[in-house]
Parts: sequence; structure tokens; C-alpha cells
Amino acid sequence: MSDLVDEPISHVSADIPERIYRHSLLTRITHVFNALALAILLLSGLNIFMAEPALYLGQAAHFANPTFSIGAFHGPGGHLMGVTQLGPFSVDTTGVLGVSANDHGVPIPRAFPTWLTLPSTRDLATARHWHFFFAWVLVLNGATYLLGNLRARHIQKDLWPSLKDLRAIPQSIIDHALLRHAVGAEAIPYNVLQKLAYLAVILVLVPGMVITGLAMSPGMDAAFPPLTFVLGGRQTARLLHFVFAWSLVGFFAIHMIEMVLAGPINEITSIITGWYRVPKPHAPAKGDAA
Repeated sequence: MSDLVDEPISHVSADIPERIYRHSLLTRITHVFNALALAILLLSGLNIFMAEPALYLGQAAHFANPTFSIGAFHGPGGHLMGVTQLGPFSVDTTGVLGVSANDHGVPIPRAFPTWLTLPSTRDLATARHWHFFFAWVLVLNGATYLLGNLRARHIQKDLWPSLKDLRAIPQSIIDHALLRHAVGAEAIPYNVLQKLAYLAVILVLVPGMVITGLAMSPGMDAAFPPLTFVLGGRQTARLLHFVFAWSLVGFFAIHMIEMVLAGPINEITSIITGWYRVPKPHAPAKGDAA
């Protein structure tokens, strides 16, 4: 949840500033904790997933008919093969998913390679301890961030798209596809795709991940049974939890790509110091109209 402007930016002066104070201290601190918590939640969550590397719909697991699975099988010649299945489709993912080499280079059945899980060994108990602790870090940190920004009316002022923003969606998609980035006064407010992406993370993906995580808890099932029912069953909640988590990974990947394309030094400096250098418009080439 980075790059969120903390001051109202609806009215931009014609005199474009060289720098703007884009990230408050609260945003910068919570950004660090969010990144740490989400990284550990992902790595420990993958270890937990390996205890039953398949996803199902409904309340109970129908082991013979998974919606998604990562497995290992003995192929021709007795060699281990990793197979990833989604619905009726299966793909050989040996070496990446299903089967990967251990520390000694020997292929072993593992849903995910050792470098992608926390801990690196298959240890459900330890992974659950890491996962549950940092889930609360994420919740408390996210609540702090959200309350601070609600107090400043940041979401309403700077992130909620206007009708003009929504009409600009096609052009914004074209600009991103052509790697065109705003400069000058246009670089100060967010474009509509940024607004929609940040709102999706704040209002849908993170809350969805937390709610579906709670629905898988036996304690929550006992205390509030309707939650699991509303989500379509315990196994459906697990599948949705997986989808929300990987959607956040997708957001992070796109976010990093855009950061590099927009100027990594400026972007990283701004999230460390709070100050963002406004990109200057390109000087017209010789012969162009003034």
C-alpha cells in the first residue's frame, strides 16, 4: 500500500513544484510493516498449504475432485514428475511446483521449492506460528494506517475516482501499455488505474484475506458459524484465501514494475523521506511549435 499521497491533491497549482511531500511518517512506517508482514505471511502460508496441496469447493474436501492441486507422480521410468492441475487442465511443472531439488540436489515431492517457504523444511506447526503472529501484525498495522487516513480523509479526497476518472480508464490503459508516464502537473494526482488498484488492495484484497483466514479457524467456526456458511463452506474459504493472497502477489509484481519504469530512485527516495520529485515535462524538440 505504497505511494499513497497524504495531502489533498485535488487542486494543483499552475506553478508546478519541484518536490511535494507525498508520504507522511505514518504511511512510511506502516508501509514497511505491511511489506514485512505480507512477505512472511506468503512464505509461511505456502508451507501450510503443502500439508494439503489442493483446493476444493464447499464445506468438505472431495479428495478425488480438487479444483486446484499441486502433486507429484512417478512418470515413465519411475522418475518423479510435478503436475499442477486447475479444473480439467494439468501441466508438467517438475522442478518448480510439485517436484523440486532438496539441498543435496535430489528431486523430492514438494508443492513449492525450499527457497519459497518459511521455514524451508516441511514444518506445519512452525509455519502456523509464523503465519498467525504476522497475521495480527498485518491487521493491527493495517488498522493504524486506515484510521490515520480516514482521519485525513485521504481515501475520499485522493483515491476515490470521479466520473471524469472513470471515463479516462481506456486512455489510461493505453498509456500504460505504451509505457507513457505522466509528467508535470499530471504526475501529482493519481491516474484512475492507480486509484482503482489501491482501493482494491485496501478495501477488497487485504480485508478478504483476513476474513477468509478467520473463516478457516476452528475457534471462529465455533464462535461465529455464519461466517463460514456465507463464504460457501470451509474449503471454499480456503480457496478464496489462496486467491486473495496471490492477487496481492500480482499487485506487488505490477507495483514493482511500475516503480522501475517510473524511476526507481525517485520512488524509493519518496517512500524513505516522504518527498517526491515531480517529473518535469519533456523539453520540446527543435522545430516543434512553441
